[in-house]
Amino acid sequence: MMIVTGANGFIAAYLVAYLAKRGAGELFVVDDFPSIRDKVSSSQAPAEVRHDFPDAVKGYADLSRIGEVLAGQAGRFTGIYHLGACSDTTATDRQYIMANNLEYTRTLWRWCTEHGKPFVYASSAATYGDGSNGYDDRKDPHRYKPLNLYGESKQLFDLWALEQKEAPPRWAGVKYFNVFGPGESHKGRMASVAFHTYNKIKETGGMKLFKSHLPGVADGEQKRDFIHVADAVAATVHLMKTPVTATAPNGLYNIGTGLARTFKDLATAVFTAQGLEPKIEYIPMPEDLRGKYQYFTQATTEKLARSGFAYPMRSLEQGVKEYVDYLGQSEQDRRRLPG
Repeated sequence: MMIVTGANGFIAAYLVAYLAKRGAGELFVVDDFPSIRDKVSSSQAPAEVRHDFPDAVKGYADLSRIGEVLAGQAGRFTGIYHLGACSDTTATDRQYIMANNLEYTRTLWRWCTEHGKPFVYASSAATYGDGSNGYDDRKDPHRYKPLNLYGESKQLFDLWALEQKEAPPRWAGVKYFNVFGPGESHKGRMASVAFHTYNKIKETGGMKLFKSHLPGVADGEQKRDFIHVADAVAATVHLMKTPVTATAPNGLYNIGTGLARTFKDLATAVFTAQGLEPKIEYIPMPEDLRGKYQYFTQATTEKLARSGFAYPMRSLEQGVKEYVDYLGQSEQDRRRLPG
């Protein structure tokens, strides 16, 4: 039975659906709710958090109970996908962030090490900081300086993991770039521009993007490596299943397309997917984001490719079209994540 933490989160919920639909066996899901089953069935929960767990999910626990779940049950579990974290890039409570994103991950790492179980965990592209030192998962990560507390917490664990003499037999820290797709509505402000564009078009007929405050970068021309959640999950599962070899070592892996596109491209794709002419307005960037905002991200993907991952990534336009079609479905249909 595989464990998936952060099960009500964006990528982890899609991972659960993905594994279940491919007959990957029984799953045990973890999140920081008193009762996951009650939480997802609550009429007060956002529609996409209230998703229908597949029959393959055979166990539930909240974050505070993970210790007792693991204690004495090494034979029950086959490995851990650890995607649970506080992912708010504007968070300022250092003690809370480090407890959730650093110490909790160390606990799971140690259990997998002790019992010889594979461990794939979510690092983040936020560890790369402003991009001035590149986005290369083959370089020494000490060179990168995160811009926020969230990125710092992920960076600290990456560095700690690489220093350990004892480790899980297979481990990978996956650095997700800008993931979009089904299941992210509950993220609010942190949801993708694709999601916000779709809803703004429904509300107002147009979309607002941030102006640039950097010379040489036009308004809306800030770039990201946008990746559809299905592609991100496929890469994650690949790293869990792939044996350790010289070309597929343990370590850190970028999960992106390797091609940066502008926010204007993304918003335009949402309009186009609905047969509409783009209507985009540019507004000042909030002060709390200035100085912490990445103007360019683009994953190096050679390491992932060398590991044997040959899955054909969606183009931005293809991924957006699939997502817009999903968002246009009924709430009942959207509760069943595509996987």
